[in-house]
Amino acid sequence: MDKVKAKKHLGQHFLKDESIAKDIADTLSLEGYDDVLEIGPGMGVLTKYMLDKPINTYVIEIDTESVEYLNAHYPKLHGKIISKDFLKYNINEVFENKQFAIIGNFPYNISSQIVFRVLELKEQIPEFSGMFQKEVAERICEKKGSKTYGILSVLAQAFYDTEYLFTVSEHVFNPPPKVKSGVMRMRRKEDFSLPCGEKLFFTVVKTAFQQRRKTLRNSLKTLNLSDNLREDSIFDLRPEQLDVAQFIELTQKIEADGI
Repeated sequence: MDKVKAKKHLGQHFLKDESIAKDIADTLSLEGYDDVLEIGPGMGVLTKYMLDKPINTYVIEIDTESVEYLNAHYPKLHGKIISKDFLKYNINEVFENKQFAIIGNFPYNISSQIVFRVLELKEQIPEFSGMFQKEVAERICEKKGSKTYGILSVLAQAFYDTEYLFTVSEHVFNPPPKVKSGVMRMRRKEDFSLPCGEKLFFTVVKTAFQQRRKTLRNSLKTLNLSDNLREDSIFDLRPEQLDVAQFIELTQKIEADGI
């Protein structure tokens, strides 16, 4: 098999610039874990650089044609190719609760879902980096006060230090996507436990941003807060005006209110 044909329904855009692939591979520190999982390796343009590093590289790929290609061209990957859907697969069948990093040129159509899955697995993932649609990479790293600041920004930054690294032109892919790409990295905070209920924190953030133009007093009505709490000045703000610490403070106030 010479090449894999990009499949639109899988959001495949194969990177063809080797120097960018190497730069992405170099975004991981490789500290604090022995294993790396690459999501959606395709024909292995990034994989080849990961295989040169002093780390155990696994790949997870839903496309059977790509799996065949990888098996044929990368003997070092034998036994380390997981032919599954990352969003549905129980990753501990391979990693058995160990720490591991994630890297990839992520399919644009599921990139946000990949981040949410990483957050579910945060106890095991100290580092996560790769390429997204530029807008998504920027959103993950955005600070309060911006129109692009949202649910992904707050939830990712609650547990990770996020950093937008560099922009990638659409012309270095086959087929070229319609948008630019961005590479970003998330490194888990030393203390990534929240001083409030995590489930409620997620609910508060998601509910607030579902009506992002409204003040919190209006957008959080569905949480049935007491009139007394709703008089708090924090409820005069709109969600994009709160940073992570303020969302934690808000969640603590709601907890104290007895929700």
